Amino acid sequence: MDEIEKFQQKRQALNELVMKYAGLGTKRYYSLDSQAYREGALPTKTKELLGLVASFVLRCDDCITYHVIRCHEEGVSSEALEEALFIGLIVGGTITIPHQRRAIQVWDELKNKSAA
Repeated sequence: MDEIEKFQQKRQALNELVMKYAGLGTKRYYSLDSQAYREGALPTKTKELLGLVASFVLRCDDCITYHVIRCHEEGVSSEALEEALFIGLIVGGTITIPHQRRAIQVWDELKNKSAA
């Protein structure tokens, strides 16, 4: 099992654990989060790029990994991903560089996996 599969399995298991104890507020928040990324005036692909940039600037590696995976699933190009991360770098500054490295590592793994 590769790192991306491990990440996805762990994320799913932890979400299930959270939901085991979740109250109404937490359940509503998770539902709202899911609804926010659905197709609307903005395409899902654009929303995932926005989520990626926000997560990048906030320096949340789990969120960055999740949004990089979703960007790949939505057919975002490598060029679009790099431009989005560049915006995050401009907004977030040099402290985001380690997160950029990890985001590109995940992207590269996804691209290599889909090319095989």
